[in-house]
Amino acid sequence: MKKKLLYYFLLIGILLSACTLPRKNPPDTQIATAAALTVQAALQTVAPLASPTAGAARSTAAIKTPTYTQPLASVGDVINCRSGPGANYERVTQILPSESVKIVGFFAPNYWVVSTEDGECWLSGEFTTPIGSFAAIPTVTAPPPPIGDIPKAATFPKNGWTFFCYGTGQADITLAWTDNANNEAGYRIMRNEKKVGELPANATYFAETIDLRSGESASYQIQAYNASGESSSPIAKITCP
Repeated sequence: MKKKLLYYFLLIGILLSACTLPRKNPPDTQIATAAALTVQAALQTVAPLASPTAGAARSTAAIKTPTYTQPLASVGDVINCRSGPGANYERVTQILPSESVKIVGFFAPNYWVVSTEDGECWLSGEFTTPIGSFAAIPTVTAPPPPIGDIPKAATFPKNGWTFFCYGTGQADITLAWTDNANNEAGYRIMRNEKKVGELPANATYFAETIDLRSGESASYQIQAYNASGESSSPIAKITCP
């Protein structure tokens, strides 16, 4: 490009020199016009310099916009989704293992607020598997605990529990209790202080088969619960002979 410009300017110098040579007659206007046109043509053929921002624009275009994956929650079993972080809050709906629900909030240390067809509700992180991008998920505050009476505790009538121990180290357990509450949200079956089942309101029966060898014992309680709290039945203790 520099050689081409040098050539044009050399040509222009020659033409102008010819115009300034001593003549008897005035300079030919055609020569001056030709020189001007040559300068104009030379300027038009010079490629414009690259914009200093062109490289930056290309670099910006090369940067990929980070993708955002909607955070979802799934469960491994049927789980109650409640109006707040705890069993004393009212159950809004149940989440099935086949479902994935949208996560819309987090409550420390271990609760997810999710969006369902029945409205927003709270899932315990203990039973939840979250996936997706969590950077944009807001931290929320818990609603005030519900106010009301806890349900009356269930009781076992005479022969309210039965069992049969097999020689193979297993036992069939049957529990039958009296429903003394009229405001319970449901019942939890507790074995050795751990929940092993959950039943709807007005339930009065539960059965299971467990590993229980000769001389071993298992203790059961029935918990009636609602949004205000829970109450427990007397302990039913079972020992294999």
